[in-house]
Amino acid sequence: MNANGHKPTVMIVDDEDMIVTSLRALLELQTDYRVEGFTDPGEAASFAASNPLDVVVSDYLMPKMSGIELLCRLKELQPEASRILLTGNADKHSAIQSINQLGLFQYLEKPWDNQQFLLVIQSAAERARLLRELREKIQDLDSAHSSLKNVQKRLIQAFL
Repeated sequence: MNANGHKPTVMIVDDEDMIVTSLRALLELQTDYRVEGFTDPGEAASFAASNPLDVVVSDYLMPKMSGIELLCRLKELQPEASRILLTGNADKHSAIQSINQLGLFQYLEKPWDNQQFLLVIQSAAERARLLRELREKIQDLDSAHSSLKNVQKRLIQAFL
């Protein structure tokens, strides 16, 4: 749980149940994050449409929908969520394409190193928190600016 009481939510999507189970167990044992796991990318996208996420970890190759397609959809639904692509294929071209197309936070290869994975998730959750705080600060500034403009108008009208 972070300073403002928000418990980060991590979504794991992989067509292999064993991978989802392994990553979920690792995160549940080592962090206090809320972890949601899916083997069907369509179900994951539906979940993301109505539930806030901080981090999304998706396999690259899945039936029905690729990890890139899923992460593109989730970028539209939740732009502040950090997106991580997990793959067994060390295809550097796909990695570069994903980073550019998705604003990918990280690209990890299977098999993953547990400590590295935990550090990446922690950094990704922190990034999402900072983006959310930045959006809130910008909204506060916009509101203050609008109020200031109104005061300015009233002052000008009072002297006319």
